[in-house]
Amino acid sequence: MKKSLHIFTLLIAFCGWSQNKQILYNFTAISQSLMTNPGADFKYKWYAGVPLLSGVSANVGSSGFSTYDLFANDGVDFNTKLRNVVLSTNRTDKLVVNQQMEIFNGGFRISGANRDDSDTYVSFGMYQEFDMMSYVPKDLAILALDGNSNYLGKIFDLGDLSMKAELLSVWHIGVKKSISEKFIVGVRGKIYSSIYNANSTKNSGYIYTGPSNVGIYDQSIYSNMQLNTSGIAKYNDENNDSDVVKDVTKGALLGGNLGLGFDVGFTYYPKSNIQITGSILDVGFINHTKDVESYTLKGKYNYLGTVPSFSSGTSAENIYEDFQDAIPLDTVYAKYTTWRPIKLNSSFQYSFDEDSDDTCNCKGNGNEAVFKSAVGAQLFVMSTPRMPMFAFTTYFSRKILKGLQAKATYTLDTYSSKNIGLGLSTTAGPINFYLMADNLLEYKDVTKANSLSFQLGFNVIVK
Repeated sequence: MKKSLHIFTLLIAFCGWSQNKQILYNFTAISQSLMTNPGADFKYKWYAGVPLLSGVSANVGSSGFSTYDLFANDGVDFNTKLRNVVLSTNRTDKLVVNQQMEIFNGGFRISGANRDDSDTYVSFGMYQEFDMMSYVPKDLAILALDGNSNYLGKIFDLGDLSMKAELLSVWHIGVKKSISEKFIVGVRGKIYSSIYNANSTKNSGYIYTGPSNVGIYDQSIYSNMQLNTSGIAKYNDENNDSDVVKDVTKGALLGGNLGLGFDVGFTYYPKSNIQITGSILDVGFINHTKDVESYTLKGKYNYLGTVPSFSSGTSAENIYEDFQDAIPLDTVYAKYTTWRPIKLNSSFQYSFDEDSDDTCNCKGNGNEAVFKSAVGAQLFVMSTPRMPMFAFTTYFSRKILKGLQAKATYTLDTYSSKNIGLGLSTTAGPINFYLMADNLLEYKDVTKANSLSFQLGFNVIVK
């Protein structure tokens, strides 16, 4: 049982990026839609987010298994469940966690010589983000659960271990401009301040035990593994008296490891009721130079003998000490660079049902506000250390009442083929409140869900 808990910790300790916000994307009744497309057709004079409450979102998910698979009260032993989960996964399965919270956020329209010429919009803000990502390390989990005695001739791939984790703050400022009545473009610059980072994504190597008919086994290990960390090393010192809250605050206020990035996006109206959008987000990097510490396991080890498995105890030939000498655990101190996960969005929308009661005087370039209803499709792609993640969404949006709009989505992605989501935006006077959640069919038993996400926030908006 103790061994199983260690493997379970290995599976869940590092989780990953899944930042698709398919409900928020192009939901321009909400000012935060500018964060998914800096060229969105946002129509209001100015807005200000309620500090710490304007944008709160979280996403968790797993493409290989659910909580129910491990903890269902069905009389099956946990060790058996864990083994079944490990054996059912493959090297492309991943675990995900993403959380964001806006510290402050705002935007305003720049007035031209004529009020009708006010076609430039500036937005700015700061948000905190926590990301974790890991592919399921299947070969390492099997080796830890069963050892190598029953897998003679199998090559265990040490490259299965691939993970990232980071806590950071992002400061940003963006500008969008109407190039013509049909075309809007936007760009957003970002400064990243990494507070804590751990990543191990370029591992390689193998463990191999050759079969034998005469009792002599050929055992080989080649390891080229490295874990990079920043902002964490000082906590390994037992004499360290750092205040975590102060460290996080300092890092968030541009006192961490810094980097730069940008977003770009556009909105295009071939016709007044047809809209095409696209955006590229988080094209950027972070240089890690402060409180940097990396751990390496690099080397080769070969052994010919009668013992078919490695042991941490003393054996006749003391092979464990030989292994430690051949592949030592070293600590190095060198700066490194990480790249942010790039996200691409694109959408096509058809609007209909003209709104004869529209009096908001907030028509966009394509006069989108004069239509009550719209249907559309969105494609999302995100870079990961191993292979891109994809999600395809179809949606229906509707102005239900004055000040109340809804958007329903169906998403096909890595985690689910039955992901139905719903978003609501309501405005009373200048106060805007929005709430969104996906995978609604799984809420009857969330332990069986492979992914869940929600978003909510409060804004003050002037039309």
